[in-house]
Amino acid sequence: MDKSIKILGLIAIISVSSMFIFGTKTDSIKNVLNSDKNTSETYQIKALKIPDYLEFAGEKVPLNKPDIYERIDKELLVNTYWQSNGLLLIKRANKYFPIIEPILKKNGIPDDFKYLAVIESGLQNITSPAGATGFWQIMSATAKENNLEVNANVDERYHIEKSTEVACDYLKKAKNRFGNWTLAAASYNAGMYGISKKLEEQLVNDYYDLLVSDETKRYVPRIVAVKEILSNPEKYGFIFDKEDLYTEPEVKIIKVDSAITNIARFSKNLGINYMVLKLHNPWLRENNLNNTSKKLYEIKIPKDL
Repeated sequence: MDKSIKILGLIAIISVSSMFIFGTKTDSIKNVLNSDKNTSETYQIKALKIPDYLEFAGEKVPLNKPDIYERIDKELLVNTYWQSNGLLLIKRANKYFPIIEPILKKNGIPDDFKYLAVIESGLQNITSPAGATGFWQIMSATAKENNLEVNANVDERYHIEKSTEVACDYLKKAKNRFGNWTLAAASYNAGMYGISKKLEEQLVNDYYDLLVSDETKRYVPRIVAVKEILSNPEKYGFIFDKEDLYTEPEVKIIKVDSAITNIARFSKNLGINYMVLKLHNPWLRENNLNNTSKKLYEIKIPKDL
């Protein structure tokens, strides 16, 4: 009997405590919802101070033009306040810029063009609805014209080093055609013919004087804004430690000049699994490598095995 009374007493205490705890939480939520405080007292969305000077590839952005100022302001706001995406770009840049930068330098392409890859793909191997693929969003025909292999078995648009080389070739040709890097960058979006036609029709020779589609209109300002944010992340509110950033593991190269009938088994024989091999070699699209032409392929695997 005493034992039953004790149990009933304990249940009563728990019930009262639960009512107090959940009642307190409910009251707190009601207080927040019914609060007379302005949003500004709990959360602030601040206008950004546009730097006095911005440039792309050594070419000054004419911020004295009201339209250009507004376009830059828009891209800075969009890319600053899309915080999760901004932080992911910062993390991925730490991983992939060290691969892209020396290729740009070797080809005489300004370092700022690494930010073009950022806005094209977010530094991810994605495919657009139009079929543009990889970090540099290269179309199949363009890839093949530049000697990249593209088929169901192998797609070298997913090969970061090789696709960067193709992007460099395009940008060098565009620079030679237009005479400056800003128009070369714009043509990466609108095409060389498209930009040439607009320049001719409108009797101008400067991207910032050109009336173009909304997408191309945003293109260079977006590159400039992403460059500014990724170059000065703390200035725009992005706080992180070095260990928070992504890094590329060291790899070694396995050279293959024959077919691989089963890549999963091939991976196991190397001491890794299929997923790891595909992560390092996304250009391998199937579980086999046909290689009927006996081409020499370089396959990356983790160095520390």
